[in-house]
Amino acid sequence: MEILIMCLIGAIAGSIAGALVQSENDSLLVNIIIGIVGGFIGYKLFGSKLSITGNIWVNKVITATVGAILLSLIIKLIRRPGRF
Repeated sequence: MEILIMCLIGAIAGSIAGALVQSENDSLLVNIIIGIVGGFIGYKLFGSKLSITGNIWVNKVITATVGAILLSLIIKLIRRPGRF
C-alpha cells in the first residue's frame, strides 16, 4: 500500500513539476518517475521543513513537487546545455 501511495504522490508531483518547468515531450510515465525520484530528493534536502499546511499529505506533495522541479531543471540543463 505504501508503494501505491508513493506512486500517487509522485504522479501528482511529477505532473505539477512537468507543467511548471515546461518539459518537452515527457510522457506521464516519465513525469511519474521524476516525481518519485524528486520526492526522495525533496525529502533528503528539506525533510519536514516545508510543512506549510497542517495536512501531512499536502506537505508531502509540496516537498515532492519541489524536489521534482529541481530534478526537472537539472535534467533540462543536461539535455540542452547552454539553453536554460
